[in-house]
Amino acid sequence: MTFLDMLRDATARNHSLLCVGLDPEPAKFPTHWRGDASKIFDFCAAIVDATADVVCAFKPQIAYFAAHGAEAQLEKLIAHMRSVAPQVPVILDSKRGDIGSTAEQYAKEAFERYGADAVTLSPFMGLDSVLPYLQYEGKGAFLLCRTSNPGGDDFQAQTLANVPGQPTLFEHIAQLAQGPWNTNGQLGLVVGATRPQEIERVRAVAPTLPLLIPGVGAQGGDAVATVQAAQGGPMVINSSRAILYASAEMDFATAARAVALETRIALNNAALQA
Repeated sequence: MTFLDMLRDATARNHSLLCVGLDPEPAKFPTHWRGDASKIFDFCAAIVDATADVVCAFKPQIAYFAAHGAEAQLEKLIAHMRSVAPQVPVILDSKRGDIGSTAEQYAKEAFERYGADAVTLSPFMGLDSVLPYLQYEGKGAFLLCRTSNPGGDDFQAQTLANVPGQPTLFEHIAQLAQGPWNTNGQLGLVVGATRPQEIERVRAVAPTLPLLIPGVGAQGGDAVATVQAAQGGPMVINSSRAILYASAEMDFATAARAVALETRIALNNAALQA
């Protein structure tokens, strides 16, 4: 199955638009594991076990593992996901962006070492920095398009005077991803949940692409506004901290499941209203 096949299947099977982001911070772990980076796998695996039937995807953020020398734990975690939730796609959130020869190595890391189904990328260096990932048949790649951080305005909101129609940079990225760059049919876009009006603009330009939308929950993104803005095409709506750290006690996995279920319901209700 391709990444998009897996995403459609998991969305239907689990009746879910929710992606759980795995951003493990040992300093925020439950009291009995607090500060212990050797427990990254145990913590994340417990979250995966508790939410595997509630989500359409998992999204481990590689920096949270690499910062603690926990790459082996990430490999073990993705293998665990394959065991307990083989139907749920794994999006490796790495936001890579480099020249072709280096991109080949990053692609190998994502798809061969870790076995991810999709990856997040920066498109700033152009098509040749993206193509190595598209050589992997059936694998997905989400291009950063309109991010929710304050500095996103520095470049993404700028108008391109030399492009027909004078789109903003983020609209132009969406145009390229919907059109000539999508050589394997597996491209998607990253758009922040805190900018629903701009999600609508991205969706208008890229009506068929999957949108990976972080920021619902702790970052302040509104579930209803997000789903309504992204309607018409596939969407993967990510929540991380609100689910991971729902409890600081032994019941953290149970609490995480409860928040994931609440979020899934809110997203599904928003989809019905859209």
